[in-house]
Amino acid sequence: MKIFSNLDNVTSYKSFKDLRKWQRERRKKVKDLSINIEQSPTKKVREINENRSRTSYTWIGHSTFLIQMNGMNILTDPVWAKRMGLEKRLTEPGISLAELPEIDVVVISHGHYDHLDFPTLKKLKGNPQYFVPAGMKSLFNRKGYQKVIEMNWWENTEHGGITVHFVPAQHWTRRSLKDMNTSHWGGWIFQTPKETIYFVGDTGYFNGFNQIADRFSIDTVFMPIGAFEPEWFMAPAHISPEDSVKAFMELKAKYFVPMHYGTYRLADDTGPEALERLIHEWEKLQLPKEQLKVLLLGETVI
Repeated sequence: MKIFSNLDNVTSYKSFKDLRKWQRERRKKVKDLSINIEQSPTKKVREINENRSRTSYTWIGHSTFLIQMNGMNILTDPVWAKRMGLEKRLTEPGISLAELPEIDVVVISHGHYDHLDFPTLKKLKGNPQYFVPAGMKSLFNRKGYQKVIEMNWWENTEHGGITVHFVPAQHWTRRSLKDMNTSHWGGWIFQTPKETIYFVGDTGYFNGFNQIADRFSIDTVFMPIGAFEPEWFMAPAHISPEDSVKAFMELKAKYFVPMHYGTYRLADDTGPEALERLIHEWEKLQLPKEQLKVLLLGETVI
């Protein structure tokens, strides 16, 4: 059985001893979990259901986006789960499953439960084409999904007038005791002659951003900013807000859309803390305000 690894063989998961150390530290921290990311007061549910031509993206929460591109409805890492392990979801999804249009494409960044939720996939409208990392197709087939294409890093394929690329990330994966890193992890790039959108997936900061910048001219990047604290534990697998800005600059992208914060408590930072640090770094570096697209839950950019 193939075991997948990161660029430069960086190890991004921690030992049981490290986990116990983090748990001891966590008990000493008191965080205010009552302040959460807000829902958008104006949701464009009717517009996205009728849209067949314009590019749009809607943040559902965590790493889940509805992207409309070239007449296709694309979902990234669809997770509407009310719980993640012992932790309750902190915010409601920005749009309910019932309000979604029929889905044409689903991309999965990796197999962790906060990115791959089969109960959610069962409820999607339509008969989507699934794009998954190498090593994951057999799991989907066992669950009854046949329209599955698995890809290795730097591979691409055409679908509905969009070129779909699978690119590296620095992470790891596991769904059971016996499947550590038996499938890969990465980001997805959607490319048409008019624009290029990059969904980073889950990652630590790594040299792959420079490699991606060498190959692509990115318009919009959906970049993770949360689940970074404590950094001694999380840094190899979860990028900090400050490093996410550094990665954005290396990518030379036009727009930064933050994600992977404020929905599930996966680490010690809170959603508002992640956002505060991101904005502080953005202002410190005097980057143009209009390039940072902070979305409310359920907010749509057309």
